Amino acid sequence: MKKLFALLLCVLMLVPVLAMAETEITLWTYPIGNWTNAETVDAIIARFNAKYPDIKVSVQYLDYQSGDDQVTTAIEAGTTPDIIMEGPERLVANWGAAGKMLDLSDLWTEEVTADIAAAGATLKATCTSADGSIYLYPLCMTTHCMVIDKAAFEAAGAMEFVNEETRTWTTEQFENALKKLVEAGYDPTGIVYCGGQGGDQGTRALAYNLYSARFANAEHTAYTMDSEAGIKGLQQLADWVNAGLLTADPGIVAGDAIAMFCNGTAPICFCWNASAAVSNKASLADGIVPLAMAFPSDDGVPVLDGGLWGFGLFNNGSDEKVAAAKEFIKFVCDDPEQAADSVYATGFFPVRASLGDIYTGTEKAANAEFSVFMPYLGDLYTVTPGWAAQRTEWWNLLQRIFAGGDVAAEVAVYSANVNGK
Repeated sequence: MKKLFALLLCVLMLVPVLAMAETEITLWTYPIGNWTNAETVDAIIARFNAKYPDIKVSVQYLDYQSGDDQVTTAIEAGTTPDIIMEGPERLVANWGAAGKMLDLSDLWTEEVTADIAAAGATLKATCTSADGSIYLYPLCMTTHCMVIDKAAFEAAGAMEFVNEETRTWTTEQFENALKKLVEAGYDPTGIVYCGGQGGDQGTRALAYNLYSARFANAEHTAYTMDSEAGIKGLQQLADWVNAGLLTADPGIVAGDAIAMFCNGTAPICFCWNASAAVSNKASLADGIVPLAMAFPSDDGVPVLDGGLWGFGLFNNGSDEKVAAAKEFIKFVCDDPEQAADSVYATGFFPVRASLGDIYTGTEKAANAEFSVFMPYLGDLYTVTPGWAAQRTEWWNLLQRIFAGGDVAAEVAVYSANVNGK
């Protein structure tokens, strides 16, 4: 009896120690809005620790120049973080497909799934791998678009071809606007950049929208710009360049094109979104009035490329760390007092209908302008196999076409390369 009492006493003495045990987890985040800002992230962690004082979170900030190499090195060395913040092309199609991530299906409750579906965002498939595992728990999304200088369009008499309320136009209206700009002496009007993969979402959406092509099939098993509509769109771009209505430049990427729009060189830029509007505001030359626009389409109903960001967990073999990491991402994404602020920090839009409008009446009120594009969000096809190789093949394809290559033949080469034929 004395031995049993002594054992019980020891157990009771250990309980407070176990309750106070800390769990340390690591978060790596790519540059997603202000999630690269230590002050912003520290404030989020502080609010998390007010509820979960025994979970300590350390952060490492990645960039898109060296971040992938850092993650690859960590995977090889067995030193991956517990949590990583990025999009499906990395979390699902890359590391998830390689078996490095943890299945987060348990976080996708019926309530979460319904809330996301109510936002008009069919995102669950994009977060899910071919074997049914879900590797991404989403926080925010956006649509990419293009931008025009409204002042230049007004001066050229081209605003009649723009639906300023819906921010849409048809392929024919876009061509007529280009003609007006050229007649008014604007040279270049817009630049189809193809010096690399930077901002390639702009040139992809421009090409496939012109005649309502799909960039990839619905099953995310193949790239489909070799369709009749895809080839027709690329041929149209080549024709406009040959006619002097657009310029193709194999020496620049989107960042260069954005700079040329901001300094007044070109009144059209094919790479823009809410984040770009904010970050380039101070760079606009006097007199430029940026007006975000959807890409032109034959039926006037655009389908826009989108971005999706959230959290994934690496499989590091610790149940305690996994449990703590899940508490963190649920707090960031689900907590009724925190979720809106988490999205606000990205500069993008909620994936959940329940969060509503997070921008009107705030210092980022201008971001609310971009909500007009969210109904046009298309398929998030970046989980299609071979995504990284496809990006290189895409700008090489554009270079060959604008160097005078036969469009159909060059698309056939591209298609064979990206689909492994």
